[in-house]
Amino acid sequence: MAIAYRDLGSTGVKVSPLCLGAMMFGAWGNTDHEDSVRIIHRALDAGINFIDTADVYSRGESEEIVGKALAGSRRDSVVLATKVHGTMGEDPNEYGNSRRWIMREVENSLRRLGTDWIDLYQIHRPEPDTDIDETLGALSDLVTAGKVRYIGSSTFPAHMIVTAQWTAQRRGRERFVCEQPPYSLLTRGIEADVLPVCREHGMGVIVWSPLAGGWLSGRYRTGGDSPGESRRAQMLPQRWDMSLPGNQRKLEAADALAELAEEAGISLVEAALAFAISHPAVTAAIIGPRTMEHLEGQLPALERTLSAELLDRIDEIVPPGVNVNPADRGWDPPWLTDPSLRRREPPA
Repeated sequence: MAIAYRDLGSTGVKVSPLCLGAMMFGAWGNTDHEDSVRIIHRALDAGINFIDTADVYSRGESEEIVGKALAGSRRDSVVLATKVHGTMGEDPNEYGNSRRWIMREVENSLRRLGTDWIDLYQIHRPEPDTDIDETLGALSDLVTAGKVRYIGSSTFPAHMIVTAQWTAQRRGRERFVCEQPPYSLLTRGIEADVLPVCREHGMGVIVWSPLAGGWLSGRYRTGGDSPGESRRAQMLPQRWDMSLPGNQRKLEAADALAELAEEAGISLVEAALAFAISHPAVTAAIIGPRTMEHLEGQLPALERTLSAELLDRIDEIVPPGVNVNPADRGWDPPWLTDPSLRRREPPA
């Protein structure tokens, strides 16, 4: 198939509209390294030239698998992205967005990936307790050293994206060239602020969970399998527990979207991925196959487009800018979860 590669923001780098996510390679998903490598090679042979992983995925095992798959000549033709921030050990400093941790952990990622450079090094989540200038300063030094080509953020709210851009400009730092937020037919909140902000600042956007964590896989329908019985439901009940109204609304919306896809003659998976990459601010959508079958079911979206009429009908089911379940926003701002940050203490 002929793939229309896209610009990664204003970098001049061309990437495929589907990015191969490696979160499910390793202990979190497919524990067979050889099978995982075959899946990666199949994606590359299909024209995908963009791979995204993170140090925290299976505590480094995902990066190791990606490194095995890219050994030899394949590395040069791949835009390789990974992330830092998540907890990687018992030491309280083996985590976060500090210079101390970034400088140490990038070396571990380079070793696991078997490469001398990372094309896109991303901060996996915001950390309000760490000055963004501290983070950007460390990342800028990695770019200067040639260990990292570009830097990006993931799941940053719009105001933090702007703050990072302004800080980079004022302090002469490297700037984030892209953002990686959650986005799907069921999770459209970023349309209200994050996507417009990214376009304004010339940033690329790589969206994660375009299948809404499996809700849009076609498996879950009203009267069929219950999402509340899955392994993910036990780990993330706020996003899967069917006793919660937000999750019940997701099931109803997913069912309506599946019917719409069937009317259009395509699978719900294809419709969901095509939707995610149809927004003009979105560069690529991350797919996270665990099996070869999953990958083969997702590859057709590389050449799938949705009509304006179909997009209008989608808007009727899930309005623009709406997260069907607010718990799916990807990151909980502490000022919403910590009462002390929004309540004045009474005078003594």
